[in-house]
Amino acid sequence: MPELPEVETTCRGLAPLLTGHTLTGATVREPRLRWPVDAALNSKVQGRTVLRVYRQAKYVVLVLSGECYVLIHLGMSGSVRVLPATTPAARHDHLDLCFADQVLRLHDPRRFGAVLWGEGDPCQHPRLVGLGCEPLTAAFSGEGLFAALRRKAAPIKTVLMDNKVVVGVGNIYANESLFLAGIQPTRPAHTLSLADCHRMVSAVKTILTRAIEAGGSTLRDFTNAVGKPGYFQQSYAVYGRAGTPCAVCGSVIIGVRLGQRMSSYCPVCQE
Repeated sequence: MPELPEVETTCRGLAPLLTGHTLTGATVREPRLRWPVDAALNSKVQGRTVLRVYRQAKYVVLVLSGECYVLIHLGMSGSVRVLPATTPAARHDHLDLCFADQVLRLHDPRRFGAVLWGEGDPCQHPRLVGLGCEPLTAAFSGEGLFAALRRKAAPIKTVLMDNKVVVGVGNIYANESLFLAGIQPTRPAHTLSLADCHRMVSAVKTILTRAIEAGGSTLRDFTNAVGKPGYFQQSYAVYGRAGTPCAVCGSVIIGVRLGQRMSSYCPVCQE
């Protein structure tokens, strides 16, 4: 699934290509995505200019003129690319946002993605209201995380992936952050000390920043706005490496299932 670094990379690629350009409409080939595409999307976007492109949680946000916006979620296997307007649609190319000479095309084989129309403040959209803090901002702090964990007995990795605590820290980056912080994923969240929480916050920020600089991770078919893959998977310390030696201490990396996700950690480097 595209996680925060992949979505951030996508937004940074889209911004210079779309900002200031005016939409001529939308071509919807398959409206049955995770949530149904607005039947009037074509007419609603016509004549709207893209004022800003940014990421909120795991959503691409296109702020349009006239105090409206489009949210795009990439789901499990989706991607968006800017292509010449004459580019033929391929299988699983479900929707285009159309400009004079180019299109923003959603490709989504599993149809778990979404394209949502909204008016007013994007932060007030039902899918964004109630989310936790952004991990790369000052709002995500050691003190804040410590307070949030006080009554949570669930494993720290599970809590770290809870979007009501902090947004966008998916499975890959939770594993890598916990390794960098030296904390086992199975440890009950409420047992973390304030010092642990400071290390945890620092590790999350470091891992996400490194991943964004590497263009995210391409495990299956993720590509950015211009079709390039990410390379962060080349530097994984523990994710997907169960049964192999830890690069730091040589101990065998352990794999466990927490909830519905596999977790990997070093029994020596992580306490």
